[in-house]
Amino acid sequence: MNKNWTNWRRACALAGVFLAAGFSFAAGAQTAVEGVSSSMQSGVEVVRIEFSQPLAAVPAGFTVQAPARIALDIPGATNGMGRSTVDINQGNLRSVNVVQSGDRTRLVLNLKSAAGYKAQLQGKSLLVVLEPTAAAGPATTAQPVFAESRNAETQPIKDLDFRRGTDSSGRVIVALPNNQVGVDIRQQGQSLVVEFLKSSLPEGLRRRLDVSDFGTPVQSVTTFQAGDRVRMVIEPKGAWEHSAYQSDNQFVVEVRQLKVDPSKLTQGTGYAGEKLSLNFQNIEVRSLLQVIADFTNFNIVTSDSVTGAVTLRLKDVPWDQALDIVLQAKGLGMRKTGNVIWIAPKDEIASKEKLDLESRVAIQSLEPVRTQSFQLNYTKAADIAVQLTSGTGAARILSTRGSVIAEPRTNQLFVTDITSRLEQVQQLIGKLDIAVRQVLIEARIVEASDTFGKSLGVRLGGSDLRGLRGGDPGYSISGNHRLALGGTYNAVSGTTGESSTQLDTVNTTFVNLPAAGQGGFSPSSFAISLFSAAANRFLNLELSALEADGKGKLVSSPRIVTADQTKAMIEQGTEFPYQQATSSGATSVAFRRATLKLEVTPQITPEGNIILDLDINKDSRGETTAAGIAINTKHIKTQVLVENGGTVVIGGIFELTESENEAKVPLLGDLPAVGNLFKSKTRSSNKQEMLVFITPKMIADRAAAR
Repeated sequence: MNKNWTNWRRACALAGVFLAAGFSFAAGAQTAVEGVSSSMQSGVEVVRIEFSQPLAAVPAGFTVQAPARIALDIPGATNGMGRSTVDINQGNLRSVNVVQSGDRTRLVLNLKSAAGYKAQLQGKSLLVVLEPTAAAGPATTAQPVFAESRNAETQPIKDLDFRRGTDSSGRVIVALPNNQVGVDIRQQGQSLVVEFLKSSLPEGLRRRLDVSDFGTPVQSVTTFQAGDRVRMVIEPKGAWEHSAYQSDNQFVVEVRQLKVDPSKLTQGTGYAGEKLSLNFQNIEVRSLLQVIADFTNFNIVTSDSVTGAVTLRLKDVPWDQALDIVLQAKGLGMRKTGNVIWIAPKDEIASKEKLDLESRVAIQSLEPVRTQSFQLNYTKAADIAVQLTSGTGAARILSTRGSVIAEPRTNQLFVTDITSRLEQVQQLIGKLDIAVRQVLIEARIVEASDTFGKSLGVRLGGSDLRGLRGGDPGYSISGNHRLALGGTYNAVSGTTGESSTQLDTVNTTFVNLPAAGQGGFSPSSFAISLFSAAANRFLNLELSALEADGKGKLVSSPRIVTADQTKAMIEQGTEFPYQQATSSGATSVAFRRATLKLEVTPQITPEGNIILDLDINKDSRGETTAAGIAINTKHIKTQVLVENGGTVVIGGIFELTESENEAKVPLLGDLPAVGNLFKSKTRSSNKQEMLVFITPKMIADRAAAR
């Protein structure tokens, strides 16, 4: 029975297919498998299985696609060959496994490629005819295409660049002529090949980039012309994975290190082991673990405290999931080291790990300490020293016996501790002592004004000269009538001879509604006087009008450079003095600022965009009051996400002031047409707008990007 168990487990390790178990063998079985052979008959592969006596019927079977296998179950049969594996290596057949389980035997045909079969009985033999597979010729298979090309003619690639990602990934960035370029990406061996369909490569871009110093999986990028395509060969090292995406005219290939978890049985998301089927009734856990070990080629060490039996039926389940199910069902735990798995009860594993930790702590208290110096390049030694000594318990980097000295003159750290803690300190310094990327922030504050004013007015008056000239109605001034023109009302009066010291009888203005000034200018005027010599009377009329139109623009452009996540400020302006009372009753001079100030804190995101915390002030001098000078303020405080080199409008203020005034003589001003001689109109419009533009840009520095 032990021999049968051994043969059965060995067959499971080689076949890896559906297993059936039972512990009572049929003692009276008469049918036995005596031989297995394979031959070619008329170009068809035939497998012959010899039995000790004829079978009653063709046995039932099934096929497995991956791995390619054919399984046949013969009830009431045993293995009489003395071995469980027959190597064939002929045609499409690799080997045949004979697995005896309970009162039946399973024949497993291991194929090189999946194929169908036909079974028939011939005397004491079972003939299995394998269907022929397609000849492995140089079949042309369509390569996977990332994007189909829609260009009718070849177009040149614009640019090619390489950058290091935040997670130590390598990013190859290609500037395409348009978003219609087809891209074909595939893996060839250890290289990654990218082809741009219907494209050409300028001479300046036909080169090999050695990027091994960037600390990414990518070692080199070679780009060259291949017919009507541009071919790029990316050569990474180690275990890696890649992803590709296209945004408008930019195509990016990102190659990153494949993260390996040594504690996982199989790498990848979820369960990724080869699938198997298990069907056991009341089987010992230790024996089941041995079956899984034979199937997976892992070395399993089982604790002596692992006991009990389990009944399970699993069909097409990854072997790592099957093992996890068994462990959870029996309250067992697992620890993996290399290809060795140690299985024990969870309490036993926890107790052992606790003892290991306690012994490790005890060793640390006895282990000799040593001193190591660390030269810092970009970070202050005092700042790192504070981080090493801060925290308590597990959060503390140094042990209780460790100490650190920061030497500011040479910017060095001298750390004294045990060897394991010194290694942790070195790893921490390697991640902290790096060049910080810098950002140039440029702001543009644009203030525009548009003013318009229009004013119309009239002055109307008259005078009687009879009182001035002695009341002589026959007095004549070289004619019966006179017409005088002038620029103003007074100029006309001087022409007609009305001006006199007796102002109570001349220049009588009974309508005085002149036009108002606009934009700091007085209005233009036109006056006319009508004189009747017979009546010695004058009628004076003055029309005034002014139209003012003004436009202005003020641009302020502060800019500043700062490190990533470091606050920076730039300010320019004037301080205006004013007097204020003190507690003693005296007065003192204080100053009030009117400045242009930009205060910003940038943060570079992993995608290459920039988050900005902005505080912008734009002050100017206002009107002068009895209490002092007023300050006109404009203030914006916000947070915004901007792409590298992009420009965004973070805010603006728009003011529109419109006014229309009219002054008139009651009743007379309402008369049609003539009423305009008895009114004054003023209309003004004032527009003011302020916009704030922000443009952040990372400063290119390859040393900082490494």
